[in-house]
Amino acid sequence: MNGLAMYTNLQDSCEDEIVKKHASLVKRVAYHLISRLPASVQPDDLIQAGMIGLLEAAKNYDPNQGASFETYAGIRIRGSMLDEIRKGDWAPRSVHRNTRRVAEVIREIENNEGRDARDNEVASKLEVTVEKYHQMLKDATGCKILSYEDLGVTEDAIADSLTNNDPGPQDDLLKDSFQKSLAKAISTLPERERLVMALYYDEEFNLREIGEVLGVSESRVSQIHSKALVRLKARLRDWREED
Repeated sequence: MNGLAMYTNLQDSCEDEIVKKHASLVKRVAYHLISRLPASVQPDDLIQAGMIGLLEAAKNYDPNQGASFETYAGIRIRGSMLDEIRKGDWAPRSVHRNTRRVAEVIREIENNEGRDARDNEVASKLEVTVEKYHQMLKDATGCKILSYEDLGVTEDAIADSLTNNDPGPQDDLLKDSFQKSLAKAISTLPERERLVMALYYDEEFNLREIGEVLGVSESRVSQIHSKALVRLKARLRDWREED
């Protein structure tokens, strides 16, 4: 066996050991995500996608970058799972178009009025009923994962920053201006929206658990969550354009 073949076999063996050792991490990430996703998403699909992410992490990990393997792998695994979920996005273009339009209207109203946009105002500006406006928010949540990624921050950007010294999208996340703008935008959300965001992202409650805390249905929590994200997207638009 020549040197190249021996090196390749050794490398493959090391990667296999890493995958076996961290397979439980894939399941942990999968079941953490599944509690926050629509019922149509199956755990087995997430685990399969996560194993691909783990294999990529094993091949690309560079310990000289300072991050532990588990930290790096966790980001790659979660990113791979989210990529798989995005592929299943069956929403028609009209849903995405409506979501962008809602954000634009909220931004316009809040800039003009200097306060939170109310449901009836947004609906009136969209020329739909309040019930239709709520349905638009529900469609957005049911068809597509709304997350901080909709504010311009992606899992891939975070992962790339751990193995790439070149400037990239992750630099934006690390900028004080973005952190301060995001914190300020969240702090100015209506109280219930701010509470939902804190329970969902900081305490990692799922929608059902948040509903129990607030005394409302899971679908109502989903609506509040979607509204908060759309409102944040509208309020951070100026920062993104300036940057």
